[in-house]
Amino acid sequence: MEPTVSTVDIPVNPQKERTGLNRVWHALGYSLAGLRAGWGETAFRQECIAAFVLVPLSFWLGQTWVEVALLAGSVLLLMVVELLNTAIETAIDRVGPEWHDLSKRAKDMGSAAVLLSLLVCAGIWLAALGQRFL
Repeated sequence: MEPTVSTVDIPVNPQKERTGLNRVWHALGYSLAGLRAGWGETAFRQECIAAFVLVPLSFWLGQTWVEVALLAGSVLLLMVVELLNTAIETAIDRVGPEWHDLSKRAKDMGSAAVLLSLLVCAGIWLAALGQRFL
């Protein structure tokens, strides 16, 4: 009788078998591919351009490391949420183009997350500008 191979022994993803620096190197490649894919989205591209200005500006505007971290971090948080929203939309679109209540709900919640992070970012920046100049 031949031994059978269990489906438990077959890796679903070869990334799971990598270890150490090899795993980190490949993960970096996947992350860069995600950023390149995000660049294809207009909203993310606009946020990247804004970050190119706002992150260095946070070092000038912030008076302590905490203020700098809040200013720069709020911009980066917005970009993270935008990427996650795009991932949700892409996954939903992969499932199918037909309209569905749950698909709409998932996309709407992703959009709401972007809105909330944008409001947090704007609030932090307005408060910092107000403290500095008013």
